[in-house]
Amino acid sequence: MHRIVTLLPSATEIVCALGFRAELVGRSHECDFPAGVEQLPALTEPKFAVEGTSAEIDQRVKQIVGEALSVYRVDAARLRELRPDVIVTQSQCEVCAVNESDVEAAVAEWLGVRPHIVSLRPYALADVFADLVRVATALGARERGEQTVAALRARMNAVAERARAARTRPTFACIEWIEPMMSAGNWMPELVGMAGGTNLFGRAGEHSPWMKIEELAARDPEVIMVSPCGFPMERSRRELPALSGKPHWNALRAVRDHKVFLADGNQYFNRPGPRIVESLEILAEILHPEIFHFGHEGAGWARI
Repeated sequence: MHRIVTLLPSATEIVCALGFRAELVGRSHECDFPAGVEQLPALTEPKFAVEGTSAEIDQRVKQIVGEALSVYRVDAARLRELRPDVIVTQSQCEVCAVNESDVEAAVAEWLGVRPHIVSLRPYALADVFADLVRVATALGARERGEQTVAALRARMNAVAERARAARTRPTFACIEWIEPMMSAGNWMPELVGMAGGTNLFGRAGEHSPWMKIEELAARDPEVIMVSPCGFPMERSRRELPALSGKPHWNALRAVRDHKVFLADGNQYFNRPGPRIVESLEILAEILHPEIFHFGHEGAGWARI
């Protein structure tokens, strides 16, 4: 039996998908899936107020990062009390979750056997699957990890195969942060292509880029999805006036054609774990409703 601590939501989902839910002893403050993991001790907290608008949050985070500080705090004393032998963290994004250096600092003074730290680095879709196998290997279950990845890939390939039959490939833009505007990079351009769309902003395997409304207007996508990182749909809906009030917004083709959609950027899209499949299914439903009906509307995405 292991004693596992996961310090970001996708890591928790990976560990549970691999069948090690019973061996989890601690989590991050954001881990909330699968149901019940909220009962585990939370070992992290943000150093900034998470309430407010996207612009206010952006300013707070940039101030902390600008001071060369970590965005999150690790409860080192509680972590030590839990005596984990495996800790899963990340080194992909310093503002999304506790990073590897934070964990190294938290265990630096431990005596005896130190826990094995597994650091996830998901930039592209292949990295998401590689991370899953890396976690499985650290838990002594590499074959189980490879089987899980094969099953996830099969589901995604089935969606991509059906999407290839679509008559059109609508141009698409994902707004991953509202103020300032950011489009989606990393694995998202690959998901858009698999779902039968033409991605206009952001490159696979690269960090999400900032974007100006003038750039969005110049490319004038047929479909826009608003899916801010870490925001559930209702919070994103409250932020919509910050978009609809921008110059050029009402003249956009997607706005005129009523093809602007909200999606859950907290549970999906920004969690590079097993539910990357559901993220693909949501994109497919949005881009090609004439082909796909997975039943995610209302829970995973909504029409504006």
